[in-house]
Amino acid sequence: MKFFAAVAALALVAVANAQSPAFTSCAAAGVTPELTITSFTLSPYPLCIGQPVTASGTGVLSAPVTAGAKLAIIGRYLGRVVYTDNQDLCTLTAAAGLPCPIATTATAITASVLVKTSAPADVPVALQVSATNGNGNLLFCQAATVTATNCPV
Repeated sequence: MKFFAAVAALALVAVANAQSPAFTSCAAAGVTPELTITSFTLSPYPLCIGQPVTASGTGVLSAPVTAGAKLAIIGRYLGRVVYTDNQDLCTLTAAAGLPCPIATTATAITASVLVKTSAPADVPVALQVSATNGNGNLLFCQAATVTATNCPV
């Protein structure tokens, strides 16, 4: 019995310490994003359904992030859209202490969103996180395969 308790504890620690998956750019060919991402992470990972997740991106801004910037999240499983969310990026960054306009001197942008209860649990989802600036230009597009789970509250 102690053996099973120890294995369960180790599994819980492994899940709690899981690292964010590696994200890659999903910007269309010929499109230069206004934010060149050097690092993009999600925390906590795996994502917890019904709880906030914080996305952190570091990189170089070639234009200020302006009012009207939008964040779009799309998740696909077996090619079908299984998750969508759209948010005002400036509202999210202001909540993290960085209101718009965000100057080109900023090197990190952080935003937290609630993982909707409609998120599929325990399946690999191809996630695309993109943002459009207030001027309509692409700020960034990042993609990775992620998993969401029902975490204890």
